[in-house]
Amino acid sequence: MLQSRLAAPVAALLVPLLLYGGALVSQFGFGLHPCEMCYWQRWPHQAAIVLALLALLLRANDRAMRVLTLLAALAIAISGLIGIFHAGVEYGWWEGLTTCSTSQSGPVTLDSIMAAPLIRCDVPQWTLAGVSLAGFNAIFSLAGAGLVLTLLRRGRTIAA
Repeated sequence: MLQSRLAAPVAALLVPLLLYGGALVSQFGFGLHPCEMCYWQRWPHQAAIVLALLALLLRANDRAMRVLTLLAALAIAISGLIGIFHAGVEYGWWEGLTTCSTSQSGPVTLDSIMAAPLIRCDVPQWTLAGVSLAGFNAIFSLAGAGLVLTLLRRGRTIAA
């Protein structure tokens, strides 16, 4: 069992690692190119990973560890809120961005621009039971943030 005081920062590290890792696998393993709003959802997960690592590194200082874990949970929740916005755009509930993005990397030439896939933020590339990747990110991020906050508040233990 993990020490109850370490359960929250460990969860705060694992949740965004799994979600961000899933995004990278879908991109590089399955060719689902991210749109601009997909990248927006990744940034808070990256911040949460750094914050949770810092929390674990500073575990000797209980106050610092708890504050950093709380900030990581908030970052995870922010990704979930962006996911709600993105899913709403995909479902046509509200208007999103007026521009589209590409997954362009490397030097920009006319040929590379013409060959880059145009990724629309209002069209999901993949769904399961009508839920897009943005929708799943919203569900799992908000649930994960809730888990971290619950563990932080109650000091519960989780199995190692």
